[in-house]
Amino acid sequence: MKPAVGLAVGRGTGVELAAVFERALHRIVAPHGAGIEIVRSPRTYHSYVSLRQEVGDTERIRRLTEEDAGHYERFCRELARAGTTAVFRTAVNAQSLYLVRQRLQAVKVEPIAAGDASLLLVRDEAQGFYTGENRHAPGVVTRTMEFSREITGKVLDYAVRRAWRQWPDRGPARVVMAYKFHLLDGALDDWVEELGRGLGVEVRLFQPDTVNRNLITHGLGDRTVILAGNEWADIMHVVLLDRFGGERQESRCTENVHLHPELAELVEYQTVHGSADDLAGKDTVNPVATLRAAAVVAERHAGCPGAVAAVEGALAVAEEQGIRTPDLGGRHSTTAVVDAVLDALTARASAGPPSVGAPRSSGPPPVATPPVATPPVGTPPVGTLADRS
Repeated sequence: MKPAVGLAVGRGTGVELAAVFERALHRIVAPHGAGIEIVRSPRTYHSYVSLRQEVGDTERIRRLTEEDAGHYERFCRELARAGTTAVFRTAVNAQSLYLVRQRLQAVKVEPIAAGDASLLLVRDEAQGFYTGENRHAPGVVTRTMEFSREITGKVLDYAVRRAWRQWPDRGPARVVMAYKFHLLDGALDDWVEELGRGLGVEVRLFQPDTVNRNLITHGLGDRTVILAGNEWADIMHVVLLDRFGGERQESRCTENVHLHPELAELVEYQTVHGSADDLAGKDTVNPVATLRAAAVVAERHAGCPGAVAAVEGALAVAEEQGIRTPDLGGRHSTTAVVDAVLDALTARASAGPPSVGAPRSSGPPPVATPPVATPPVGTPPVGTLADRS
């Protein structure tokens, strides 16, 4: 029986990128003698731009947002019940997404490496302002949200478990939480202290601005886990990519893991860039992040070892040939870039594995990024110490 992967498509450039994903995935798995079934959601989900352009009315936008969220939540649950472990999703309206992420208790996982140092950012998507629901009155929008000890425990437990997968020999050197905890009357401080003792790790709770100052002052600390609220992580993501990742956001893909027990940690892969509605139908959207997502799905979920390295090598060939979309300073179409990468991939497969001693292509991790560092040993922490957007 072939493994299956879900596919959820949004408006904007979603239809084009879904076609890229399907084409690339089938091409990547073919040399491995593997097959894969793609289970596509029957609904095309709205982007924020499509809602504003097609609907306009606030109440109808709210209703369609909820309908999209409900449909996508059911689709993910159906995939998990069928034993599917992954879904690729193009960009959709953020409010719909975060309703789903709250209900399915999601975290976003983003490794980043800079020189000899590596960091794991785990973004808490299951609680906080981003997960709020809206109530409208004339001239007023009231947004409500919550934090809970249960969800905080789940995301912290996952962050520590994932850190041991990231660094299996030594585990994490430090676990830092970046939250606006002073807004919660001391509740988060107490939960974190208790939860950390239960996990057998020291967890240091900082204000986000303190994390920023430590980053600026000390750089990226090796084997650091940052568990962060999306209020900080989402805004800082592009900055951290620029400072430590050495790569543009448009070329990155990342993963969201659903921690609700009924989802069995279903992994959702996505491009980091948005729906890019202004590029829809122009064949100019950057396909690199989608190609990387297809490679990760093939390697992790379709039994194709080496797929990520092979695609990174093919991407490097296309880059050396100057084949890139306009957002990266090129003049090529989406189709031309995909053709070049897949042709290079086929050529590499035909050539067979590299001989011993031959250089191997290495690209950035298939997931997005961020960092934070704590001061060197002996340096007192800056700011308040109470103990991933």
